Amino acid sequence: MTGLDNIKRIIVVLSGKGGVGKSTVATELALSLYTNGNNVGLLDVDLCGPSIPRMFGVDKNSKSSTVYETPEGMTPIEIFSSANEKSKFKLMSMALLLDDINDAIIWRGPRKMAMIQRLLTGVKWGELDYLIIDTPPGTSDEHITVMNVLKQHEHAKDFLRTILVTTPQMLSINDVRREITFCQKTSFHIIGLIENMSGYVCPHCSECTNIFAQGGGHLLAEQYSIPFLGQLPIDHELNKILDQGIQQVENGLQKINETEAMKLFKNILNEILDHWQ
Repeated sequence: MTGLDNIKRIIVVLSGKGGVGKSTVATELALSLYTNGNNVGLLDVDLCGPSIPRMFGVDKNSKSSTVYETPEGMTPIEIFSSANEKSKFKLMSMALLLDDINDAIIWRGPRKMAMIQRLLTGVKWGELDYLIIDTPPGTSDEHITVMNVLKQHEHAKDFLRTILVTTPQMLSINDVRREITFCQKTSFHIIGLIENMSGYVCPHCSECTNIFAQGGGHLLAEQYSIPFLGQLPIDHELNKILDQGIQQVENGLQKINETEAMKLFKNILNEILDHWQ
């Protein structure tokens, strides 16, 4: 038995390029699922640049942020839980295992792969409706390890899916093409593609202005016959909350749900949920 056995669905967030806001999209997806009444886990398997704990404002000195070793595996930390305890939000990251969140991971390939496998199978998640996995950019050894470990599960065909993230610029789109090819070669089912940083939401009037090219993600989805899930803008308010850390902002969860980006994400979430109907 592994920590994956009581998880109903897993969504891996991928991008061929860094700097496209993939971790932000993974966070938005996990938060949207949680506020929709689900038990959610968010796993950060980016060993060299684990940014998820910072976005949530995790305090490494807090007892509630301590990861414990148990016979059943490592315990993820609990970020939120609903008033009636029916839905919970759990988080696990390499950053939580370091003495200092700013420490660098200077490991060779085999040790990195072993750690990723441990994060995937050695965490005591309990029962989850969804596990969201934030991955590093690219199509390297880390991704092959993630795919190989997850696809060994006997029900992987039914519960394992991926979402791709791009920005409108051609440089990003070209890298995501490689990610699509990677998914096709590994028979990894794609739910769809999200175009992130598509315009900028003015913090004063909420008008969205296109500051980069637009529509590239939609064209890429059409070219490869994969669903286009939607566009997300650069949202100053959302980024400000994530920079401070959600738990460090008063009513942080409520405030982040009121941002324009999270409101738009509700439509994307409906597309994702419809995929399993």
